[in-house]
Amino acid sequence: MKIKLDENIPVRVASILANLGHDTDTVPTEGLGGRNDQDIWEVAQKMSRFFITQDLDFSNIKNFIPGTHQGLLILRLRDPGRNTLLQRIETIFKTEDVNGWEGCFVVATDRKIRVRCPR
Repeated sequence: MKIKLDENIPVRVASILANLGHDTDTVPTEGLGGRNDQDIWEVAQKMSRFFITQDLDFSNIKNFIPGTHQGLLILRLRDPGRNTLLQRIETIFKTEDVNGWEGCFVVATDRKIRVRCPR
């Protein structure tokens, strides 16, 4: 899977996902840090990348209708510290069929994952 990590996701996640076989890049390493959400989203879509973020600006499914994009994972953790994020993302990518999430709108909390895919 081709993935882009938002700047609110630890850069170390890129190496974890790469070790799991995913082609991963990040907003900071591409020099996009501080850019507005729309610019970052457009780059992710242009590069056909599944986008991972904690940013609530991406949480309205009406604005990110499944099937109209490459895929979106929003992390909503109670304690979104660095280690918690690393562990949750690694667990998700080891235990879920993430390759089937292309075009899907996904929200992951500490205990649940809700996946809305195109019909």
